[in-house]
Amino acid sequence: MSKFTYYQQLDIMDCGPTCLRMVAKHYGRHFTAQSLRERAQIGKDGVSLLGIAEAAEAIGFRSLGAKVSFEKLAKEAPLPCIVHWQQNHFVVVYAITGASNKWLNNIRGGYRRSSDTDILRSQVPTFDFPAGAEAIFSTRPAPEAVKSPGTGSRRGTVYVADPARGLVSYTAEEFCEGWLSNRTETQSEGVALLLEPTPAFHEQDDEQAVSYSFGRVLGYLGQYKQLLVQLLLGLAVGSGLQLLVPFLTQSVVDIGINTQNVPFIYLVLGAQLMLMVGRLMMEFIQSWLLLHISTRVNLSILSDFLIKLMRLPLSFFDTKRFGDIMQRVGDHHRIETFVTGQAVSLPFALANISILSVVIALYSLPIFGVYVVSNLLYAGWIILFLRQRRKLDTKRFDLSAQSQSALVQLIQGMQEIKLAGAERQSRWAWERLQARLFRWQMKSLSLGQYQQVGAFLINDGKNILITFLAAQAVINGQLTLGAMLAMQQLIGQLNGPVNQLVGLSQSLQDAKISLERLNEIHTLADEEPAGHPTIQKLPAGGLEVHQLSFRYPGAGNEPVLSAVDLQIPAGKTTAIVGMSGSGKTTLLKLLLKFYDPSQGEIRLGEAALRNISHAAWRAQCGVVMQEGFVFSDTIARNIAVGAERIDAQKLEHAVRVANLREFVDGLPLGLHTKIGTEGTGISQGQRQRILIARTVYKDPQFIFFDEATNALDATNEAIIMKNLDEFFRGRTVIIVAHRLSTVCHADQIVVLDKGTLIEGGTHAELVAQRGAYWQLVKNQLELGS
Repeated sequence: MSKFTYYQQLDIMDCGPTCLRMVAKHYGRHFTAQSLRERAQIGKDGVSLLGIAEAAEAIGFRSLGAKVSFEKLAKEAPLPCIVHWQQNHFVVVYAITGASNKWLNNIRGGYRRSSDTDILRSQVPTFDFPAGAEAIFSTRPAPEAVKSPGTGSRRGTVYVADPARGLVSYTAEEFCEGWLSNRTETQSEGVALLLEPTPAFHEQDDEQAVSYSFGRVLGYLGQYKQLLVQLLLGLAVGSGLQLLVPFLTQSVVDIGINTQNVPFIYLVLGAQLMLMVGRLMMEFIQSWLLLHISTRVNLSILSDFLIKLMRLPLSFFDTKRFGDIMQRVGDHHRIETFVTGQAVSLPFALANISILSVVIALYSLPIFGVYVVSNLLYAGWIILFLRQRRKLDTKRFDLSAQSQSALVQLIQGMQEIKLAGAERQSRWAWERLQARLFRWQMKSLSLGQYQQVGAFLINDGKNILITFLAAQAVINGQLTLGAMLAMQQLIGQLNGPVNQLVGLSQSLQDAKISLERLNEIHTLADEEPAGHPTIQKLPAGGLEVHQLSFRYPGAGNEPVLSAVDLQIPAGKTTAIVGMSGSGKTTLLKLLLKFYDPSQGEIRLGEAALRNISHAAWRAQCGVVMQEGFVFSDTIARNIAVGAERIDAQKLEHAVRVANLREFVDGLPLGLHTKIGTEGTGISQGQRQRILIARTVYKDPQFIFFDEATNALDATNEAIIMKNLDEFFRGRTVIIVAHRLSTVCHADQIVVLDKGTLIEGGTHAELVAQRGAYWQLVKNQLELGS
């Protein structure tokens, strides 16, 4: 059986694209992970089988999703194929022994929609399957694993590439327990995506990702050349001083003791004391230099990572979990530790090994040979565990990310948890996750213990054998007693650099794993890619939406907006109303360039909005979203976000418009009172008024309000809306609201229903039509029937 190329998934929800990447590599083409994620339309909850199928066909595969029995999978399915594993994961089956496999050349049919089918999410297609086998995806959960009556004993071994675990093998029974999803008395079936390359697949070129490599990371060290020179000089001096100690020991024994020259012994011991003091001072200086360099390097690496995060599109954060991003921050520390630790001292470790090895060889070639062989065995034993360490590290990353996300959610959602009486269930869910993390830690500890036992036996066996050979050489007159002691000291000194080199292999592996995860972030396209000029000065005019359609990432998702045409006049107020889920907030986010439209275009004046700089556009946009964020800072800083110096006059104007004066005056520190998670708690209405004040302080040309006053009482709303009417003059305003009393005076009102614009006009015109708008407002405004 030929070796199957394996790739590790980098994120919790990355299994589907990673499986497709492995299959593509098996057929001779390399695709980057990010490219396949985009084609599979990955979301925060991963991908569906439909998404993988569409991505496969986009790169030149013919795909067939099917529900098949194990016997048919083993005998007729083309391998490798992707299977749905344990109802929440995808893996690749690349070989099955004990059954003959043949290519499935008669793939026919295409997508056939089924309204009530699902694999991981909604609207996964079904396919026609050859030989009349039914190919319908079921949503029913798999029962406990049982042996299907009438199918006989399943034989053979199934070889699986699991993007979370590595290359593993199962017996047929074990595989079926994890794969079969539809068991009845007469048949047992599992879900598989069969793939066959077409000529178009082989015509494609391999994709090359821009790599965030060690070269770039080592470049951070180049900024501190003077400090590095001092550090390297200190290491060189320290190594030289350490090298002198064994020869001084030999001279004490062979000269001082044998000739009973006490003054000479005092002299040598004094020299050793001075060397010890010198080495101690050098280590102190090295520690300070290393701390200075490592802190600066770590800060530079993290700062560049945050810069990159801030350049990414807002849609990126919709598909990434908080824990994944935080774990990548931790990855930077591992890289910094490797670069400023093992990488810096590596040349001296190699130099020490070379010099000390030559000296030991001059003393005794047999002892040197024993030492070389034992160290090769030691290094081989350590390297033997690297693959398993990589698997455990990937699992650690996934579980730590989940644990961190769960803990943050548990703390931030404590109010809702307690109100719902779900304390026990929430705690149990977190404890189950900790139990999984504990099992991983046990496996990691067990692996470390196995590795430690082998290393201990090799090293101590080597020391005992060398002591025996050295003692025998002294007895035979081949070595003096002083030479024996000096040589054993040299061997002891050699153990340090050798252990450092062996440890380097593990640290290098950890750093490479971390680099792979960071590479995924650093190679993503920026929101405003370099080399793509954008319009920096906003053109005059209003907004025009033409045939706008949009669907959120995820194969099979229905459009949220469909063929929307809308004119938003400059300097006027436009209100968008409709039932919940009609697409109002999505339209607002598209206007703010959160996402790119699936179809259609948005224009600002004479220019397409997509050609306008994101920064330039948002600099002129004041936004109050439904879930606006309040920082752990003072009220003044929460209003004047991003301002180096707060303009007192603008701040006072914003406070007045948002009707915050009475609230602020009631606080001990006024505008300097700290709020947020680390400060004073505020109500939803107070939060909304602070967000409104933030927009007023910014003084933008375009204003977007998404349910900006839904938490306000009637009195505050009336005061604020009156103040805002004056502030809105001459500005382009878009208001999304359910409380329709806030939109009655808009220059135009448009009604969305299921993503489609169905009505438009002024309040009076729409009420007179007695259409959808009238149905929405009649109860609130008591218009009667």
